[in-house]
Amino acid sequence: MKRIVILISGRGSNMEAIVHACRAHTWPARVVAVVANTPQAAGLAFAAGQGITTAVVDHKVCGTRDAFDDALAAEIDRHAPDLVVLAGFMRILGAAFVRHYEGRLLNIHPSLLPAFPGLHTHRRALAAGCQVSGATVHFVTAELDHGPIVMQSVVPVQPGDTEDSLAARVLETEHRIYPRAVQWFVNGRLRVENGRVRQLDGESQLLQ
Repeated sequence: MKRIVILISGRGSNMEAIVHACRAHTWPARVVAVVANTPQAAGLAFAAGQGITTAVVDHKVCGTRDAFDDALAAEIDRHAPDLVVLAGFMRILGAAFVRHYEGRLLNIHPSLLPAFPGLHTHRRALAAGCQVSGATVHFVTAELDHGPIVMQSVVPVQPGDTEDSLAARVLETEHRIYPRAVQWFVNGRLRVENGRVRQLDGESQLLQ
């Protein structure tokens, strides 16, 4: 039984999608803890209501980023995870932290990486005149919003789209591809070869 720890900063809608999918599809895994970097993270209440252990490692009380990374890793490691999932976790993690969880640290980003890493992805996509946007699940590396791509979704940009309207449609697809990618991981159906991720059953790694 694989053990999953999920990190959040806010409402945790992707965390909710993963928790629901794990139970509905009886994965050989369970979410053993949800950890937030702020006590105001709304997703903590959902997790607690599901009987999942919750914890807060407040970045504001840690003197440095390294101190925060160390405190966060200590909390995560208490739960002996096989997989750590970043679900709207809005802190940049240092290289040592990333190395510690190499190969078992997933993130989702609301763009078609490598396009538009970082913040304000939807604003930048609209400003660039993109015809499509989307989301990317990837293994985390020390380089921000890079790393081997597990799965992507493609979302058409519609005439009159705003940041909010585009973000809402992208988020809907995030709730579909992130649970699927996590399920592949816990079932042992992913392999990284030469920087590329292969789904061992030949399932599509693109949602259109």
